[in-house]
Amino acid sequence: MKTSDFYYELPKELIAQDPLEDRSGSRLMVLGRESGEIEHRHFRDITDYLKPGDCLVINDTKVIPARLHGVKEGTGAHIEVLLLKRREGDQWEALTKPGRKSGKGVRIDFGDGLLKCEVMDDLGDGIKLVHFEYEGIFEEILDRLGEMPLPPYITHRLKDKGRYQTVYAKYEGSAAAPTAGLHFTPELLEEIRGMGVNIASITLHVGLGTFRPVKADVIEEHHMHSEFYIINDEAAAMINAAKESGNRVIAVGTTSTRTLESAAGEDGRIAPVSGWTDIFIYPGYRFKCIDGLVTNFHLPESTLVMLVSAFAGRENILNAYRTAVEEKYRFFSFGDAMFIL
Repeated sequence: MKTSDFYYELPKELIAQDPLEDRSGSRLMVLGRESGEIEHRHFRDITDYLKPGDCLVINDTKVIPARLHGVKEGTGAHIEVLLLKRREGDQWEALTKPGRKSGKGVRIDFGDGLLKCEVMDDLGDGIKLVHFEYEGIFEEILDRLGEMPLPPYITHRLKDKGRYQTVYAKYEGSAAAPTAGLHFTPELLEEIRGMGVNIASITLHVGLGTFRPVKADVIEEHHMHSEFYIINDEAAAMINAAKESGNRVIAVGTTSTRTLESAAGEDGRIAPVSGWTDIFIYPGYRFKCIDGLVTNFHLPESTLVMLVSAFAGRENILNAYRTAVEEKYRFFSFGDAMFIL
């Protein structure tokens, strides 16, 4: 399959630049996985499609303020550092911009020297290994100096950092939000629990893949970067109970989907596990665990469009996206949602 098979036309004005004030007030397109039939609702109406015994699986990762603006020691040149993945201690994998000004040995100051780093190595693919120096607690300094790493297609400044976090964000480590979860409010989650739907929390720290386009012409040649995930005993038990009783497992977001499909056995059962996944899901993939998917509208030719096409069929997805454009849905991270079931 070619990357161009997953292209669609999107007017720029449909790219959501700001989050809605009411999280659950987003629009919701409900797409029949087999039929391709489409309904237009609002996100809070998701309760109409859930049943007692279903298991909703959410990703409780928390986005760190991973974008740092610094100056190169000696020249004062501006360098931006985007933290991707923590290694050991104070070593991180990071993207730097401009990369040509941040070779091995370069030192960068942030916040008038409150935080410093040295580029230790070039890991290839634009990724650098950097080592930080500071006094105090790194997370507190990062919270003070860092910015939320909004995707490049969002040009507006985010007024409230909390709007790029899910209401259930718990474990810090992501370079991007699991955006399908941004539509849930505490009240909506409580209503869903009250219906007899179980909510299982798993963790996948979103990394580099979110920022990288597919450059290969043939999708099978694309390489996914690995991301760390955890499924604990309680979540595994909830998911397995749903499968065993014939109820549905519904993933909130592509990150939850990739985690579950990485961990599932051929029978769809999940064992408590932690590790790294670089799973790449595209049409032809046989899903082992999930029965439904809550997701946002994704970039043309992205691995995420390929994933939802694997779940619902490429033609169904491309038709749904054409309809979303015609109906002026809001796209991408702060945009509207789709529920495929």
